[in-house]
Amino acid sequence: MPSSEASTPTPATSTSNDQLLDLFEHAPCGYLTAGPDGRIDRANRTLSDWLGVEPGQLVGRRFPELLPIAGKIYYETHFAPLLRMQGAFDEVALDLRRGDGTVVPVLVNARERRSADGRTVSLRITVMRARDRRRYEQELLDARRRADAATAELRELTHTLETRVAEELTQRQEAENQLRQSQKMEAIGQLTGGVAHDFNNLLTVILGGLETIERQLATPGKDPLARIGRAVAMARQGALRAATLTARLLAFARRQPLQPKPIDASRLVTGLADLLQRTLGATIALETVAGAGLWPALADAGELENALVNLAVNARDAMPEGGRLTIETSNACLDEDYVAGVPEPLPAGHYVLIAVSDTGCGMDQVALQKAFEPFFTTKDVGKGTGLGLSQVYGFTRQSGGHVRIYSEPGHGTTVKLYLPRCLDTRCVDTVAPQPENQASPRGSETVLLVEDHEDLLAYSVAVLRELGYRVLAAPDAAAGLALLGREPEIDLLFTDMVLPGGVDGRQLAEEARRDRPGLKVLFTSGYARNAILRNGRLETGMDLLPKPFTGEALAARVRAALDR
Repeated sequence: MPSSEASTPTPATSTSNDQLLDLFEHAPCGYLTAGPDGRIDRANRTLSDWLGVEPGQLVGRRFPELLPIAGKIYYETHFAPLLRMQGAFDEVALDLRRGDGTVVPVLVNARERRSADGRTVSLRITVMRARDRRRYEQELLDARRRADAATAELRELTHTLETRVAEELTQRQEAENQLRQSQKMEAIGQLTGGVAHDFNNLLTVILGGLETIERQLATPGKDPLARIGRAVAMARQGALRAATLTARLLAFARRQPLQPKPIDASRLVTGLADLLQRTLGATIALETVAGAGLWPALADAGELENALVNLAVNARDAMPEGGRLTIETSNACLDEDYVAGVPEPLPAGHYVLIAVSDTGCGMDQVALQKAFEPFFTTKDVGKGTGLGLSQVYGFTRQSGGHVRIYSEPGHGTTVKLYLPRCLDTRCVDTVAPQPENQASPRGSETVLLVEDHEDLLAYSVAVLRELGYRVLAAPDAAAGLALLGREPEIDLLFTDMVLPGGVDGRQLAEEARRDRPGLKVLFTSGYARNAILRNGRLETGMDLLPKPFTGEALAARVRAALDR
């Protein structure tokens, strides 16, 4: 038999029970429990206060008895069956009848507690005053509205910040664009100034020579031939220098028409040695070193020769007291790490290297950074145009290669030209030297000459007719096509690339070859950008005579085109 002490609650347990009882009695909502028949066996103080009765007055009454007649009918017909089927119902809106006859709108939740065999043991009912619920919902709604307002404010603030950031970025971009434009205009100004200076000098020489010829011819009683000869030579030399200056500008801009062919670089350097030695003078020793097993390079041989001559002239000027110039050829393989540091895109792979080294005064870092800029020079005024290295750079890059300078003050300079390797070795161009003072080749074929510049057209017609050719002249493509339709004996079409009337030289040649597939074509242009160029190179089967040209060059190129 258990002792009496075992059933006596401890102080801690008693306190806990008191707290639970107080929580039950004074909860913010009404609580009651009922038996399976719905009779209330316990109700808390909150519910009895709402109804204006004592808690004991609710015990023994069925819950529907607390409802008005309408609510009682609604409960018995709708919610009692729902409770029996589902064992619960949530937030049913009902009215409870107070002791004084008034009603209290409430929301009712009910749960059945069932035994293991499924029988209903008791009911637990929670009652919440509807006005409290509405207040809670209103407070929740207000809180949501405040949250939405804060979200909208945050969104607006974010949009404002994004707008300001975008404006700042736009202003920064505009500032950068203005800076780039300023730098570009400065470079253009430098380029324009240099071109104007050199061309004005050359035009003065040409105009002076022509004026001398006119003056001598107008002076009676004197034999003007000697002075006229000197004036002609002076004008011719000025014109040739102007043409060279134009060619260097086109090379820098990578707009010169190149005719790349497989080249044996070692043979080219060896064949150029005598000319380079005469350029260098007696105080500078020239040494050439040919690499073993050298790959053929793909480049325009004539432009490569010009580049080497320019480098030799620069080296000579850097060694006023004498020294040594070494030109070395070798194979080179540029890997991904090397080409990643090149300012302009350059594919990794095999290249042919031509290194030109001198023992001259060298360049500092400032000069190295500007070395390839047009008209930049470290020479004294009047000693150079500042286009030599820019021509070398433009030619090498247009050829698909790369150029790099290594130099230190007092330790000389090395310029390395990397030219693309040619994998087609069936025909390697060795660049045979041209004989001097050779008579212009003659012929008797019929040439159709299409040129819109009247003076140039007259000059070209006169030169070709002096050489024995039959020449037909046309000022535009339409007139040229008309002559082609009337003259079946035309052997060569010699046309300018830029023509008036909307049809250029290439379109004229294509139209002519539709009717005459075997017609030979020679183009001429002062600026052959993309009309007959593909990636800066002449397309296969096309020949070009660049402007300006001499009578000798015209005769040689026309003869070569006819004999091809």
